[in-house]
Parts: sequence; C-alpha cells; structure tokens
Amino acid sequence: MQDFFQILPSIEGAAAEGRSVLFHPKRTAPAIARWGHIVGASPSWDHPCHFFDGTEETVRWIFTLDILNHCFWPDPGKPAWSVLYKGEEFSGYWGLAAALKRAKEHGIPVTDPRFLAGISKTELAEIFSFHGPGSVPHSGIEIPMFAERLANLQEAGEVILEKLDGNLMNLFDAASGSAAALSCLIVSHFPSFRDEALYRGERVYFWKKAQIFVSDVYCAFGGNSWGAFTDIARLTAFADYKLPQVLRELGIISYRPDLASKIEAMELLEPGSEEEVEIRAMTLHAVERLKQDFLHVGRTLTSPQIDNWLWNLGQVDEFRKHPYHRCRTIFY
Repeated sequence: MQDFFQILPSIEGAAAEGRSVLFHPKRTAPAIARWGHIVGASPSWDHPCHFFDGTEETVRWIFTLDILNHCFWPDPGKPAWSVLYKGEEFSGYWGLAAALKRAKEHGIPVTDPRFLAGISKTELAEIFSFHGPGSVPHSGIEIPMFAERLANLQEAGEVILEKLDGNLMNLFDAASGSAAALSCLIVSHFPSFRDEALYRGERVYFWKKAQIFVSDVYCAFGGNSWGAFTDIARLTAFADYKLPQVLRELGIISYRPDLASKIEAMELLEPGSEEEVEIRAMTLHAVERLKQDFLHVGRTLTSPQIDNWLWNLGQVDEFRKHPYHRCRTIFY
C-alpha cells in the first residue's frame, strides 16, 4: 500500500534551498543542555477548558475544536478576543476551548454534523461572544477570521453527512489504528485541513491541524481507546507561529535581513509565499534535528513532545523578545 504520509520528505527542498531562513545545527545541543530538563513526557488533556467524557463524543468535540484552532492573534493595537467561562477570562486557544465547552454545557450541539452544516452566523457569534449563549447583548470583540471559521464548520458538517454517512468515527475504522493514516484521511476529506503549498513547483505538506487532531485524541485518551495509535511517533511537529519564534531565540534558526525586518514590523506574510513556507519547513527540520540530539543524550522523544517543549518555552518572556511571524491563514 502506498504511504501518503510524506510530510518530512516534502519539506526537504524548502529547508535545504531556502533563501530567507537559516539553520544553525551547532545551537541544538546547547539548547538541550540549557532547557532540555523541562521537557515533559507528553502534554496533559486535563484542563478546565477541555471536554472529556471518555466516549466518542470527546473525539467529535476535539474535531470541532481543531477545525477552529487557528489564528487567534489580533491586529497591532487591537485588543485580543476572549471569553468568560466560570468566572475566568480565557483568550487564544484556551478561549476557543472554553467557548466550545461552554456551548456544550448550554446544550448547543457543537459536535452534531447536522448542526454544523447549517450553523448560522448568529449562532456562531453567540458561541464566541464574551458572555456566551443566552447573554445580551452579543457584542464585543470578534474572533479573527470569523467568516472562515463559519464556512469551515459548515463544510465539515456537510462532508461528514455526505461522505461519511454522518459519522466521523468511520475515519477511525478506516485508519485501523494508524495515526499517519488518520491524518491522511482527515486531509483527503476536509479541505480546511489540507495544509499544503507549492514551493518552486513542488508540493509541500504540513498538515498541522490534521496532526493536531490525531495528537489531541491520543493525548485525551492517554493512548488508549480511540487514542490507541500504533504509530504515533510518525507525527511531525506542528508548524505554527510560536515554534519558529522560540527556535529563533534559541539561535537554532535565523532570518535574512529582509525577512527579519518584516517580522519585526509585524508585516503580514502571504500564505504559501516562499518566506512563509521556508519558516515552517525549517521549523520541522529543526525539530527533527533536536530529536536526534536528544537521542545523543539518552532521551527518546517524539516530534510532538519536542513541539510541546518548544511551545511551553514560548510562554516564557525570555522567548518573546522578537515577535512571531504574522500570516492570516486557516491552517495554523
């Protein structure tokens, strides 16, 4: 059977031949020596904003979450979107998770493909409003890329109804316990997960949200039940904004002056542009090198575990001296 999970081979050209992003392999070992002690075994799903009931409903909730899991940053000078959940304010990813968990607790069927296929602008705005369903008025700061999120939910509902007999779990049956196969199936069925680009005429695959979905299910179920994948180690890092920001601070990657000045000025990069593809490709390349160097010090880690390590470093002020690159996209 042909193996369609070809993310790492696809990014080799952009990582090796790129004009704008440089890789500094001599900086990986010092980064591990300085910060490697804080790597966790795996991220925990245990968080007040995460839904979990141990059934298929959790998988469906995670899928809705990951359809929407992209691009939370505000325009310069604008306030960030946030929601109120159980008396606490959450923004970004946690704001999204809180909004969906809150909606479910209010009886809104956010996992039902029929509801998703027909969801209206008003219904989604209510879910994303600061105070949540039933609150008046439904005003405030709109989540970025609202129209795209609405369209992607509708698309997902329609695909599940029309191509999967109304049941997302049919993809898990087809994947037969393979994380790589499930990622491929998600990408093949849902265009909003088809995170790909052309780089100098060659197709490059990142599949960030599809892999995040598989990883989230694995994490939520602790590698059991619906998360019992036999090849979870095949997943790559999840190329986004935060990882390259951290890799830059660690000195593992750097930018040519033209690109560096754009990022410092918070200029938008075009999705699929050479600069944007090179940043993401070099991110995956750097994580694979870090994985090798962790092995050299006796630690066997998966790429998602290293991803989580870098993401956690990104929450520390020391790794926020330079801004992350800006790109308005539905893929991360």
